[in-house]
Amino acid sequence: MHRRRVPRMFYDYVDVGSWSGSTYRANRDDFDRILLRQRVARDIERRSLASRMMGEDVSMPVALAPVGLLGMQHADGEIQAARAARDAGVPFTLSTMSICSIEDVAAATRAPFWFQLYTLRDEEFLDNVLDRARRAGVEMLVLTLDLQIQGQRHADLRNAMTAPPRLTVANLIDMARRPHWCAGMARTKRRGFGNIIGHARGVTNMGDLMEWTSRQFDQRLDWARVEQIIAKWGGKVILKGINDPEDAQRAVQTGADAILVSNHGGRQLDGAPSTIRMLPAIRRAVGPEYPLYLDGGVQSGQAALKAIASGADGVFIGRAFTYGLGAMGQAGVTRAIEIIRREMDITMALCGVNDIADFGPHCLWSPELEQTFREGRG
Repeated sequence: MHRRRVPRMFYDYVDVGSWSGSTYRANRDDFDRILLRQRVARDIERRSLASRMMGEDVSMPVALAPVGLLGMQHADGEIQAARAARDAGVPFTLSTMSICSIEDVAAATRAPFWFQLYTLRDEEFLDNVLDRARRAGVEMLVLTLDLQIQGQRHADLRNAMTAPPRLTVANLIDMARRPHWCAGMARTKRRGFGNIIGHARGVTNMGDLMEWTSRQFDQRLDWARVEQIIAKWGGKVILKGINDPEDAQRAVQTGADAILVSNHGGRQLDGAPSTIRMLPAIRRAVGPEYPLYLDGGVQSGQAALKAIASGADGVFIGRAFTYGLGAMGQAGVTRAIEIIRREMDITMALCGVNDIADFGPHCLWSPELEQTFREGRG
């Protein structure tokens, strides 16, 4: 339904990776190589997915990841997703490149949410957006490190993607086939990048925005700059975009409160390993107690549990809820969250576990375990 209801350029924006898409596919496929241990004759009547993420009580250890242009998937998309997350008891993370602004989401939800920040060159804008986030009640900054330069996304180039879309003949024909989407966009006033237009110096319209954005991603970013932004924020910070054990160790040294193991959904460096493949090594690098989360390929409750058993304290989902948003708005996000919750609950039960806190490496079937039973030592 998402594909049928959303213009092609915005569906493609979500559903493909960079270059050949090998890392995008690996993020999902590598989860299939991880096997679960089915256990029986265990009392599983009192199951609970309730957990904590970054000191907050959550109904399950799953957060909605920052996704740019949600408001182009569905009218007022960021507001719709934030409300669904609030009602489900899980965190929502607003992207810098959102259509609805920080203030829009705060006013519409009346609930705390997290905010994702890119490392931009414009210091005045950086100070301004952080101050706006504080005043809106944002409790967590998710600082993205893996977009100093944008990966080559062939679909976006082919579609000449803009938000809102340019009124070319091809785009008009495509949008005419999506009357539900068009009706929603006609009803809302939120069609540009609300966090930037009118807030960044000299950016008053979409034309200004394109030029401003092309100059903003900071290719000079280094760890000293990361530490500077962490200090500037002064609150809790998750560093997003870590997919290497050495980088993970250095990230811990910045004083950040947590790491989000991420390769930008396979949308940056194609040919890089999947996040689930790198997770165990990163866990060893940061130690057993450091808060560690994962995104990339988590499109089911089973994938979420496999990540947790492999060393993550929780997961972020992006495409999984965006498909629901594009299809049915807030109700679609709610449905996506419910599906993941139910898959986690059933899988945990069939693995003989009652509490998500007890779902660990022993719930996975490993080569070492197989060797043990072959040798008769089980």
